[in-house]
Order: sequence, then C-alpha cells, then structure tokens
Amino acid sequence: MSISPFMTPNQSRRRRDLARQRRRRRRTIGLGASALAILVAVAVAVVLSKAGGHGSASASTAKPRTEHVKTVAAPALSATGLPLAKPALALKGIGLPQQDAVHVAFHHPPRAGVLFNLTTGQVLWQRNPLTHLPIASLTKMMTALLTVRSAPPNGRVRITKAAVNSAGSKVGVLPLGRHVRVETMLYGLMLPSGNDAAIALAQHIAGSIAAFVKRMNSEAAKLGMGCTRFASPSGYVDAENFSCAADLAVLAHEDLLQPRLAKIVRTYTAVLPFPTKGGKLYLYNNNPLLIYHYPGLTGLKTGFTDAAGRCLVATAERDGVRLGVVVLNSPNPATQARELLDRGFQGVYDQAPVKEPPVPAGA
Repeated sequence: MSISPFMTPNQSRRRRDLARQRRRRRRTIGLGASALAILVAVAVAVVLSKAGGHGSASASTAKPRTEHVKTVAAPALSATGLPLAKPALALKGIGLPQQDAVHVAFHHPPRAGVLFNLTTGQVLWQRNPLTHLPIASLTKMMTALLTVRSAPPNGRVRITKAAVNSAGSKVGVLPLGRHVRVETMLYGLMLPSGNDAAIALAQHIAGSIAAFVKRMNSEAAKLGMGCTRFASPSGYVDAENFSCAADLAVLAHEDLLQPRLAKIVRTYTAVLPFPTKGGKLYLYNNNPLLIYHYPGLTGLKTGFTDAAGRCLVATAERDGVRLGVVVLNSPNPATQARELLDRGFQGVYDQAPVKEPPVPAGA
C-alpha cells in the first residue's frame, strides 16, 4: 500500500473509511430510488386497469369483444352478392348459444338447427345456426312462396317435358302438354315434394328455370337471408344450393304468413281436380310429425339428399304459443324436432305435457 506524503497513516485510513461509507450511502439511495420507481409503476398500472374497466377497453378485453361482434354481426350482402334487407323475422340471440333457454344433449345431434318463437323471433336452442349446408327439398319453401305471390289459385300451369322428365321425388302423373291448376301443383310441390311440380311452377311463373332461380335469390336477399344461395326450384341438385338454419327459420315464418301456404303445409291428405281419367289427384304429406299426429303441428317441409341428409322444418302452436324448429342433416329428424318442440312448450312456456302418439325410432 502506498502512503501519501501529505497525510499520516491514520489520516489515510480515516479517509478510506469515509469513502467506503459514501459509496454505501450511494448504493442505498440508488436501491431505494429503484424500489420507489417500481412502486410508482405498479400504482400507475393499477389505476389504468381500473380506468379501462370503466371506460376504454384494455388490450386484453378488446379481443374478446371483437370476436363476439364477429359471431353475431349480420353480413351486408347475400351469398349471391345482393344487398341484404332487414330480416323478415329478427332472430334474437342467434349466434349466442350460451343464452339459450333450452339445452338438449343429443347422442347424435343434427349437423345444424334452431328452435325459435315464430311470433317474437326469440331463439330457444341453436346448433351451428349460421353454417352453410345443402338443404335438399327445403328449397321448395321458397318456390312455394314465390308461387303464391305470383300466381292465383285458379291459374293454369302447362306441364312441360322438363317437368315430366325431372328426377327424384315426383307427383308422378303429370300429363305432358296439359294444363293443371296452380293450387293443385302447389299441393304436389309441398305434400309429396314433387320435383316435377317445382319445375312446372318455375317455368309458369318466370318463363324459364334460370329466370325463376334469379327471382328466388332476389327474394332471399329481400328477406334478409344472408347465408342462402338457390340454384334450382327443387333443391334436388345440391351443388351451389345451400342455406343455414337461421335463414330457414326466417323463410318458415314468411311461408306461414301466406294463408294459402299455411293451409297446404298442415294438410295430411288432399284430393284435388286433375285433368286425367277420373279427374282427381290423391296426394299425401310426407312430414313425419304430421303423419304421427304431433299435437298442434302447423307444418312445414321435409328434405333429403345424400349430401344434405335428412332435414325437417316443423312448426306448431299450443295455447297461443307458436314455435318453429329446423334440423339439418339429422339422423332422427322427427324425434329430434319433437324433443325440441316439447322442451320449448313445457320448459320455456310452462305448458303442461300433452299426450303424444309414439314416433318410431329413427323417424
């Protein structure tokens, strides 16, 4: 250790001790300042967090809110690119299954569906209600709607070769080149789900199938059906012909507003004037809930193709409560629709159970 020529050893030692003490004090002050800064930062963060809870959203809350809006926001254009009007029936709670009043754990649920109040639009149960799916003959709900809006019951429909040669389910006895009453064709469209009736009506109303399909898509946009695209008047071919459970609920509501359709879709069997030998056409409804006499049933339509699976739109009224149910690609459409309707009438609207005839397993 070197010694300064200007200080004694004791003075030098005291100076070194003082220097060490100063260094300790500076370290202590530095640590205190750092701790104080940390405390201030924490306090500021707490204040900002509380402010965000009452006013502007923080980054952690903004993301769920954005996703929530995307789930329920309606598109501006239809599936065919047409501007969408306000929905003919505003479905309350669509896209928000956590708010559903009815919860059913089906062992094999439908691919999509919705249970709703036909009067208020309140959604009671839903599964993938906005998913685009093939809908088979549920397409005829739109064909029927355009028919009653465009053609009087006593109008005459000429039976064309395209109608007679149609594939799939048919009325089956349409006389080529003859004329049949519009109302008879409507029954043939909605009861046995005649593809031949769909083609004949489309050609009668619009002049061609293509022109009629254009009208179908235009009407869908006017009804606010945002996930629907029609490609034929029958739905027999699934390619580019699709909808969703929510849109079909809107269409069911609109169909039942038409007195002619409301009468047809609740009819089990009909005997109608027909220009063939005997002068009568006998038709039977293939709606399974109508066949098995579901209490209060008011309609409406079945559908099936390999791609669409078994589909059903059913409506019923009990004690002034009007409910509708849509099930798409269901293994047991009648059974599942009945279960959902019962849950709605009894569990939501507190109605007493009604004795029901049994529905066969798998129906």
